[in-house]
Amino acid sequence: MNIKKTKDIDMELNIDLLLQQGISAHQAGKLQEAERCYKNILQTQSTHPHANHNLGALYVSINKSETALNLFKTALQVNPNIELFWISYINALINERLFTEAKQALKKAKRKGANKNKLNDLNQYLISQVNRSSPPQSDIDRLTNYYQDGNYDDAETLAKSITEQFPKYPFGWKILGATLQKSGKISEALNAMQQSAALNSEDAEAYNNLGVTLQELSQFEEAEESYRKAIEIQPNFAQAHDNLGNTLKDLGRLKEAELSYKQALVLKLDFAESHYNLGILLEELSRFEEAEKSYRQAIFFKQNFALAHNNLGNTLKDLGRLKEAELSYKQALVLQPDLVEAYYNISFSYNLKGDLQEGLKLYEWRLKKKGFKTRTPRKNFIWDGSKSVLRKRFLVYEEQGLGDAIQFCRYLPLLKQKGAQVTFEVKQKMHALLHTIGGDIVFVDSYPDDNKIDFEAPLMSLPFLFNTNLDTIPSRIPYLFPDHDKAASWGNRLTKATFKVGICWQGSKNKIDFGRSFPLSLFKGISQLPNVELISLHKGEGEKQIKDINFEMTTLGDDFDAGEDAFIDTAAVMVNCDIIITSDTALAHLAGALGCRTWVALKKIPDWRWMLYRNDSPWYPNMTLYRQKERGNWKYVFDTMETDLQSLLKQEKSIK
Repeated sequence: MNIKKTKDIDMELNIDLLLQQGISAHQAGKLQEAERCYKNILQTQSTHPHANHNLGALYVSINKSETALNLFKTALQVNPNIELFWISYINALINERLFTEAKQALKKAKRKGANKNKLNDLNQYLISQVNRSSPPQSDIDRLTNYYQDGNYDDAETLAKSITEQFPKYPFGWKILGATLQKSGKISEALNAMQQSAALNSEDAEAYNNLGVTLQELSQFEEAEESYRKAIEIQPNFAQAHDNLGNTLKDLGRLKEAELSYKQALVLKLDFAESHYNLGILLEELSRFEEAEKSYRQAIFFKQNFALAHNNLGNTLKDLGRLKEAELSYKQALVLQPDLVEAYYNISFSYNLKGDLQEGLKLYEWRLKKKGFKTRTPRKNFIWDGSKSVLRKRFLVYEEQGLGDAIQFCRYLPLLKQKGAQVTFEVKQKMHALLHTIGGDIVFVDSYPDDNKIDFEAPLMSLPFLFNTNLDTIPSRIPYLFPDHDKAASWGNRLTKATFKVGICWQGSKNKIDFGRSFPLSLFKGISQLPNVELISLHKGEGEKQIKDINFEMTTLGDDFDAGEDAFIDTAAVMVNCDIIITSDTALAHLAGALGCRTWVALKKIPDWRWMLYRNDSPWYPNMTLYRQKERGNWKYVFDTMETDLQSLLKQEKSIK
């Protein structure tokens, strides 16, 4: 016998044996074994019709009709006369909702003589699928699995396919919206969420999801409406009550928000996230003891809740319990080593204690905070504090508030001393004041082109880059100066033979200012001291209090700092005063930078730069700090200042 023919016969016998083994395994439900047999055949004979068909049928049985289609096509190309091949192929086309192709295949199968009754059954199945209002359960299961497994790309693709084919099927829209939201496509998610809720007006979860999307788009009134609809449908829906609380907080309706959180917890006591959200609200209201309890409850019910440990640290810091605060931050970092907020927050603890080297290093984490507006130095322009900057063009750019620009601009001359050509990007209105720092520094109000920069750094990174500690703070004062003509002009207007006290009682009304400001009325006792003249340095929020006081105070008229340049008149008036008494605001830093004798009234746990347990400031040798003994109690502060001012007045009188 010919050797080649013998080999071919052996191969055919092997293929037949593998096919029978595959069929037996397939019938016994041993799908992996069957798949292996069929694939082994196709490796040897890729067009084997029965192996292609059977493998396709196996894939259909595990909801992989799309994969099966090519296998069925191959089987039919080799042998289009086998009825079973057509039946399987048409069924798979219908499952994949390829209705046009299924109709064409039915016609071809009919021409090939397939059983009319079987073809009629398939045609009826096709009609039912064309007219159905919901996708096959296999598609629903597959979509659910994609979403639950975090496979959002596949979930989005399948959900879009389902919503196109079944536009009135709400679950498809619901999963599409949730998937788009998880992928950060919030605007696209909104339409899907709206469709989901509109198609099923009794689906509380759909309205809750819609509320979440609206809230992320800052459409808070609409979000509130959606959450309330969810709660109307399902009054015991704890998640909706909690989300409503978040939206009410965003709307500034804090009492209502508190009630919503508490209702969520009535419905679900172990709802860790709601305890956490309530804690955030209480912390913002300075109800720190209650906030601590809420965060501890959140941690009790969810011990690996890193954000709750972090926020507990914030509350403990505000309660003055710094060691406990540090432990909470560190526990947050054990649980989530990349938690930027914890590194940033623990920096305040170190800085408050005066450990500036560690604190300022950790403070650099602010640049990685989500939503932080100041840009991080770009890779090619980073200065590490040690590289030579001699004749290098160094861009420093402002960050945070006006007081920060005033306090930390003292580092600009240090860069000049190292030989750098310094440009400071800062608001135009600050140029006139800051220009008095001297040193041939260039001030701009926008970033220069990259080809004009060698190094760059945000202003508040300079203390870290200069390795600042308590002994090396650049504390030479004054380092800013008033306009000479302005100072003389205001001196001519403030001619009373009095002890002039320039005062400020409130900064900008924002989250940072919370707890720093105090009522103007607290100056009454000081105003009644002999020969004292209070002079208001205040502009903006808080001025309305002036009309309510029952003691004398000099105001400086509408032309006071009415121009485009900030603080020009304020600086000129300050140097004509005998002392400045102010809250923790930009004016405190201005008075300090000008070298004026300055008293600053501080809340119990102040901003990090004022540190703790000292009545002087290493940043400003001309400054005395008056601290609350009890949180929120300004009376002690003002009683002490009044007593000290009486002593100062006696000293001044004896000198004269």
